[in-house]
Amino acid sequence: MKIGFVSMPLSGHLNPMTALARKLKSRGHEIVFIGVPDAEATVQAAGLTFVPFCEKEFPLGSVPEAYAPVAKMSGFEIVEYHFDAPGPRLVEAAFDHLPDKLRETGVEALVLDAIHHYLELVPMSMGIPYVHIWNVLHLDFTGSTPICLFGLPYGKTPEALAKNFEVLQQAGALLAPIAAIAMRYAEKAGLEIDWANPTGTFSKLAIITQTPKEFDFPDLDVPPQFHYAGPFHSDGGREPAPFPWEKLTGKPLIYASLGTLVNGLIPVYKTILAAVAKVPEAQVVLSVGKNVNTNELGPIPSNVIVVARAPQIELLKQAALCITHAGANTALEALAQGVPMVAIPIGFDQPGVAARIAYHGVGEFVEVEDLTVDRLLGLIEKVLTNQSYRERALQFKKIVEKTNGLEIAADIIERAFQTNQKIDFASKDAVLQV
Repeated sequence: MKIGFVSMPLSGHLNPMTALARKLKSRGHEIVFIGVPDAEATVQAAGLTFVPFCEKEFPLGSVPEAYAPVAKMSGFEIVEYHFDAPGPRLVEAAFDHLPDKLRETGVEALVLDAIHHYLELVPMSMGIPYVHIWNVLHLDFTGSTPICLFGLPYGKTPEALAKNFEVLQQAGALLAPIAAIAMRYAEKAGLEIDWANPTGTFSKLAIITQTPKEFDFPDLDVPPQFHYAGPFHSDGGREPAPFPWEKLTGKPLIYASLGTLVNGLIPVYKTILAAVAKVPEAQVVLSVGKNVNTNELGPIPSNVIVVARAPQIELLKQAALCITHAGANTALEALAQGVPMVAIPIGFDQPGVAARIAYHGVGEFVEVEDLTVDRLLGLIEKVLTNQSYRERALQFKKIVEKTNGLEIAADIIERAFQTNQKIDFASKDAVLQV
């Protein structure tokens, strides 16, 4: 089968989507990865066929430029920026060009990034079956649990549920600019859509999240075609990241990273450096990304190695602790290696991921506005010295190994496209005891 993939052109989306595409390719399917030019390097590193679109609206270098301002932001303003600026532009350009690309390539079925809001209207209008993938932490639009854009704790009291619905309405209002574009496309295509239902256009065949069910809050009300798979991790298919392995001393390793997007807050890095300087018995690798000039960081403690990019999975295999922004991919990669975390959530789905890290006892978190050297140092020492965090993380490692998210997701997608019917793998979604 010729299967098309469309992903948000950001590392946290492209990495799991290309891993899933590689898995389906290994099963004999022909894969076409459609994306803006900035996605090409990642897709080609994964050994996949890349087909560019929206080249005029998003020439090479335009995505990093469009998202550069969020590197210095924090909190809900990051989400507001996405839905106000690059998000609507991406959707409008995709509506203009995706139909022609699907016809030109002869794609028979489509795998869509769930955060590429309303793009499913294109395959709907063309009669092409499609499934949705949550690469980030999935959004709960029911209000039964806190939507992950906010770091609310899990609770079932009337007050907690009322707060869930309050922030859900706040988040839903952000979709208005993109929804307006989608409404125009739907009207032109002759589609009748229930716009009051935020999930009304989601795939009726399969919606797959790479979040393990065991890492979610309990009691999430999901439709039968929603599936928890597990992390979409593989050891290959990524652009190489050179690293000075010879500098590792054998001391307990702390790996620290704020991801690839919202990673330009110099005060946060300085706080991390000041805190880990007080843990001389450990060695630290700090990955700062492309948005930081290391000269801005000030003196680097002798127990710290600072790099722009790092081979994250390989380092996590050796780590005793991960200091993270609580991005979904980093958190899942840490859990896959049994590594506990100290999280500093900054924006997007990170507050929800951090809340789950604490809820499941695999780490602790501190909000950016509450971050101090002493507070961070206290959490680092707490997680390193209290073995319960490591033990819980190792239990999640067993879960990830047993579930094999890529295999589960590929099974669901194949069956959905072969039968063109929604797939209910209830038995495979059973919660493992942790």
